Amino acid sequence: MKKLSALCLLSLALTGCVNPGKASVQPEQLEGHRFVLENVDGAAVTPGAVAPEIRFGEKLAVSGVMCNRFSGEGKLSEGELKVKEMTMTRKLCADAQRNELDQAITTMLRQGAQVDLTEDQLTLATAEKTLMFKRVE
Repeated sequence: MKKLSALCLLSLALTGCVNPGKASVQPEQLEGHRFVLENVDGAAVTPGAVAPEIRFGEKLAVSGVMCNRFSGEGKLSEGELKVKEMTMTRKLCADAQRNELDQAITTMLRQGAQVDLTEDQLTLATAEKTLMFKRVE
């Protein structure tokens, strides 16, 4: 019985140390920062004339550019970022990767993406795609 009690207490103690899987990013950690896209699903992104980026303003205003410029009001809940009503310019870019990035960021932000911020690295991820950004000031 003592061994069982000790095992239960140890299990409870270790459970408290485990991250429940939800990112603990708070809006204040994103607001006022600009992040440049470095890679998509592990593949490097070529910056081009205008680097693909995402910015966060006051009250989690989200804006940026992949090929087209986008903006909207973000909502962060349990580690998930959503921008339900997003506006975007509508031009066709000569670079196929940029056109794909437009589609990816639109889908991710409208449907919701898990957010992780580790030092200067921002990650937006869904089951289908992972975008990794680096903070620049």
